[in-house]
Amino acid sequence: MVKVELYTNKGCAACVNAKRLFDRKGVAYEEKKLGTSARMDREFLIRTKGSKSVPQIFIEEKWIGGFDDALRYDRANELDWLLGLEDRPKVSVLAKLMRMMRGQTF
Repeated sequence: MVKVELYTNKGCAACVNAKRLFDRKGVAYEEKKLGTSARMDREFLIRTKGSKSVPQIFIEEKWIGGFDDALRYDRANELDWLLGLEDRPKVSVLAKLMRMMRGQTF
């Protein structure tokens, strides 16, 4: 099983939606609630390069981004592959170039 981490905050609708997405896929995740400790908040800032929005999602230590980013991966039929639920999808050359331009390596 892959390691999925979600940084969340209280009262965040997108955080709830991200958790529902992973629940629907039957994928276990570790929820890391911001505001519970200074250490957790520092870890969040370091790992997300100072992001100010939540949720922020990591799959196998790779920063995926927020809920909207996870949805983009899902719509491109790549999220299940990242989660180890399916074989790697065939990706067009254009999609590969777009990923490279965004700095994504998978």
